[in-house]
Amino acid sequence: MKHLIACVFALTATHAGAEQYRLGLITPPPHQWTRTAEIIAAEIAERTDGAVEILVMPSGQLGSEARMLQQLQSGSLDFGMFTVGEFSNRDADYGVFLAPFIARDVEQARALLRGEVAGQLLDGFGHFGLKGLAWGMAGMREIVLAEPAETLADLAGQKIRTVPLAPELDFWRQIGAAPTPMPLPELYNAFANGQVDGMQIDFEGTWNSGYYEHAGQVIVSDHMMFPMAAVASGRRWQGMSAEHRAVVEEVFAEQIDAMVARYGEIDARYLGELEAAGVPITRVDADWFEPAVSDWYAAWREKTPLLEALEAEARR
Repeated sequence: MKHLIACVFALTATHAGAEQYRLGLITPPPHQWTRTAEIIAAEIAERTDGAVEILVMPSGQLGSEARMLQQLQSGSLDFGMFTVGEFSNRDADYGVFLAPFIARDVEQARALLRGEVAGQLLDGFGHFGLKGLAWGMAGMREIVLAEPAETLADLAGQKIRTVPLAPELDFWRQIGAAPTPMPLPELYNAFANGQVDGMQIDFEGTWNSGYYEHAGQVIVSDHMMFPMAAVASGRRWQGMSAEHRAVVEEVFAEQIDAMVARYGEIDARYLGELEAAGVPITRVDADWFEPAVSDWYAAWREKTPLLEALEAEARR
């Protein structure tokens, strides 16, 4: 009995003395980003013998990414796994990973997210009051439409749900479509009742959220990656011990890279599900989108010289 009491006391003392942090993100629990965040939290707790506890707060529980960014900057939030929206809309350099067809597949996207430009941008998060930890991504972007399109001209004027990222919005404007930012929880009903004509999304989301049920066509294009930045509050980071910072940085980098590597298999699996369900599938390449792709690059090379550096990496 004394031994049991001692064990309970020891466990309680360890928990009470732990450094407790929160990680915010907008994705729901089943999403790969959220699952990876949970893996990261568990591994960090294990490798620090319970001294560092990270509570994962998914589904926008702490607010929008704009709100969470403010919390990170003030030090009231510790970690985040974000789309690049709040960064690319403030600094065009952070939009370069959204360049259409910069990566031909997940494998090349993974290489770019570990490359020289990626490292430079990771270091640059200090300008936002943050510590950059790792670059990740979701699946390659595809197009889901209510009515089939044979040529790019068929997309003119169509309301395409997008994320409010300047590079993404510009791409769809170059196509001649009407990019329509919309919160993800509203998208299923909006697509079902015709408020939007289509969406830019990955295979995983298309299948798991049931968008395919109202799709007249899925265009397999792999036209864009969808980057994610894992960051820490600069203020909170400085308060961590050097030993714990080293563990946190290593675990984030390893697990997020492992997640990116899995997306090739994830994309293939969900494409197979869509094909088996009888969803009409059309495959296109970069030429199908011309002149929109060339016009996008012409505009964004002027906005950020870093784009040309990323293009050079992609050609290696």
